[in-house]
Amino acid sequence: MAEKREHKIVSASSGEARKSGAKTSQTVQHNVRPAPAKGNAGGLRFGAVLLWLLAIGFEVLALLVLFGKVSFTFMPVLYQLIAFIVLDLICVVIGSLLWKKANRIDPASERNRTKFWLWNNMGLIVAIFAFVPLVVLLLTNKDLDKRTKIICTIAAVIALLIGGAASIDYDPVSQEQLDNAMVVFGDTEVYWAPFGKVYHIDENCQALARSETLTVGTVDEAIAAGRTRLCAFCASNHNVTEVATDDAA
Repeated sequence: MAEKREHKIVSASSGEARKSGAKTSQTVQHNVRPAPAKGNAGGLRFGAVLLWLLAIGFEVLALLVLFGKVSFTFMPVLYQLIAFIVLDLICVVIGSLLWKKANRIDPASERNRTKFWLWNNMGLIVAIFAFVPLVVLLLTNKDLDKRTKIICTIAAVIALLIGGAASIDYDPVSQEQLDNAMVVFGDTEVYWAPFGKVYHIDENCQALARSETLTVGTVDEAIAAGRTRLCAFCASNHNVTEVATDDAA
C-alpha cells in the first residue's frame, strides 16, 4: 500500500482547500452515466476567435506601417513594427490557449478526421497566417532600411516560432476519449499536481511524492486542466484498462 502523505488539497470546482486524506478510499465507478462537461467551451472559443482577429488586425497595421500607409510619428518605424509584432504574438498565444482549453472541455470527434485535425491545429494555422505574410513582405521590401529590415524580420520569425509552438496541442483529446473516461470514472474524484499531464486515482500515489499541492475534481475537470491521461501506477493498482495511461507517470 502506498505511504500516506500530507498534501494541500484544492477543489477544482470551488477552489476551497480541504484536509489531506479526507477522502482517500474510493472505488472506480465503471459503466456509469457520464456527467455533463463543465465549463463554457463556446465562450472560450469566441474569445479565441476574437483574439485571433485582433492578431490579424495587428499584422495588417504592421503591413500598413511597412508600406508607409500608416505612420505614428511619435516613434520610429522600427519601434512601430516591433510593437505590432509583439501585440500580434500576444493575441495569437492567448487565443490559442483559450482554444486548447475549449478543446479539453468539448473536443472534436475522431470520426471526422478532417475536423479533428483542424480543431486541434487551428492555433498553428492562425499563427502561420499571422506572421508568414509579414515575414515574406519584410524580406522582399526594398524601401526599408537594412537595420530595420533585419531586426523586424528576425522578430517576426521568432514570433512565428513562439506562436506556433505555443499553439500546437501536443496531446489532443477526442470526444471518444473524454466520453470513455467519464463512463469509467463517473463522479469518482481524481487528483492532479500543478505540473504534468496525468491525473491520479490515489492521493498517495507514489508519483505524487514530491507534490505539496494537489487539485481534486472529476475526470472531465482533470482533462479540462490538461491532465489527459491516467497515471500508469494508479491504473495498475485499480485494474483500470479502459482509459489511456502514461507509462512515464
